[in-house]
Amino acid sequence: MVNIGILGAGHLGKIHISLLKEIKEFKIVGFYDADKEVSERVEKELGIKSYPTYEELSKNCDAIDIVCPTPFHFDYAQKAIKAGKHVFIEKPVTIHPEETKMLVQLCHEAGIVAQVGHVEQFNPAFIAAKPFIGRPLFINAERLAMYNPRGTDVSVVLDLMIHDIDLVLSMVKSNVKKIQASGSSIICPTADIAHARIEFDNGTIANLTVSRVALSNKRSLHIFQKESFLNIDLLNKTLTKAEIKKNYTPKKTEDIIVLRDDTSIIKENIDVKPVNAIKYELELFAEAIKNKTKSVITLADAYLTMQTTQQITDAIGN
Repeated sequence: MVNIGILGAGHLGKIHISLLKEIKEFKIVGFYDADKEVSERVEKELGIKSYPTYEELSKNCDAIDIVCPTPFHFDYAQKAIKAGKHVFIEKPVTIHPEETKMLVQLCHEAGIVAQVGHVEQFNPAFIAAKPFIGRPLFINAERLAMYNPRGTDVSVVLDLMIHDIDLVLSMVKSNVKKIQASGSSIICPTADIAHARIEFDNGTIANLTVSRVALSNKRSLHIFQKESFLNIDLLNKTLTKAEIKKNYTPKKTEDIIVLRDDTSIIKENIDVKPVNAIKYELELFAEAIKNKTKSVITLADAYLTMQTTQQITDAIGN
């Protein structure tokens, strides 16, 4: 059993605490939050010990779950890694790619398991789509969110677009060739709306659009490939697949979008099995510690995502 401590007991921290309670491989030692009022409330509410300092919490742990605000990730992560603790770090892993690169080196030297919380990779709709993703030619990602002050300590690129950057990089096995991006600040000092176009060496193009000042929420991916395309609704957890077939006789039960000349486009709604994405990624973190294997999303993976995120941020200008 792994003794784990949680760093940060805000909205997401409380979710992590509740889910870690359900994972038999973990024993929760306690948590630390710099806000004493929050600490007292969460301690009573969830029945988990609150530690007065991070150092006291760390002494009693084998692993640290870092769910505090992003600007503090790097400082606490390097302390934990240097102390030989396994770490789970919520996204974005750090503010700057250089910091992530330093953590990669520290992790290598310490020989610990480090996993980054890019939770959309565990979205049940994306999991269901993975067997059908081959060689994407064009990807369109749209992520719209109603305004919420939580997360606005960073730009919308680090707050929201990073999810889709991570998903795109996980699908496209090629180096980034060119990035064009633009954005606007509506409420916050940094961009609240952004658009990026990423071109890869293999010819794949990805268009990413995000807003955190939308009137409704939306999280979708459209993936176009030769002979097929996918519509992944990450918000409602649904997946639709369309296949392009030549000289094909459709079955009566099939949903035909187009039937013209020798070309048929057949639409199919794919079954999506329910998965608690956060719990699943934490379970995989426990499995990696137990089996002494690398995590499903390593710091090196996160570094590549951070590099692309920074390029987009630089192109926007904030």
